[in-house]
Amino acid sequence: MPENGRPVRKATLIATDLDRTMIYSRNAFGGVPESSTVCVEHLDGAPLSFMTVLAAESLAALSTPAALVPTTTRTIEQFQRIRLPGAPWRFAITTNGGNILEDGVPDIDWRAGLEAAVHAIGVTLAEVNAELRSRVDDSFVLKFRVADELFNYLVVDLATLPADFLAEWDAWCRPRGWSASQQGRKIYTMPDAVCKSRAVAEVRRRLVDSGELDPAAPLLAAGDGALDAEMLRSAHAAIRPRHGELEQLAFTHPNLTVTESSGIRAAEEILTWFAAATPQLTGTH
Repeated sequence: MPENGRPVRKATLIATDLDRTMIYSRNAFGGVPESSTVCVEHLDGAPLSFMTVLAAESLAALSTPAALVPTTTRTIEQFQRIRLPGAPWRFAITTNGGNILEDGVPDIDWRAGLEAAVHAIGVTLAEVNAELRSRVDDSFVLKFRVADELFNYLVVDLATLPADFLAEWDAWCRPRGWSASQQGRKIYTMPDAVCKSRAVAEVRRRLVDSGELDPAAPLLAAGDGALDAEMLRSAHAAIRPRHGELEQLAFTHPNLTVTESSGIRAAEEILTWFAAATPQLTGTH
């Protein structure tokens, strides 16, 4: 209920990854029948990403008591294909923290500051692209993509990917202000300055300054990939699914919970966990 014509401040901030955390392709369902799901993304008219009916209802229910911030490595264009229950969102983070969308509009000042930080601490994207192209070929690389002129990623054939490729490429990147990580069939090359946790901290600052978020509100976070690890570590409490890159790395942290389920059902557990930690839903204040 509004107070003095202003919305009640949110008591919880939730930052959640999307792909294989909240939403899933058919290949990542884990045995759940499509009849128990809802489609939340189409590409060229074809259904692409799904949630279970229960997860969709739970996400929509969280949008009122919590400040929920979708936080994805997707580009702005890729993110805008998704129709999440509970949308529209006050803030969203795309491009692994490279872009902050406020009421759907990209913040050009945030992006400019981030690009300046990338240039200050490492080699340029053009140099990284050139070096990476010299190391890959069609025998194992299906696609080479540049995302929002901030970073690149490969889509690879896992069967023919050289066993030492990722480690050797990451070793080249690290002293130059970049790093490489793998998420399924994708290998991301990311500048150190582009980080989800930094963008989440900025969104938190704005929400507190505007009076939309209680300054004492805890930050809850969820994600399944190595690019989510810093966001999970920086949260007051975090959760990850029992699948994905962090599962393969056996990633853990004192603030971290791991779901019992893997596949699309893990999203239901994550959302139940979020709800249990959200004061307006638990009755605590």
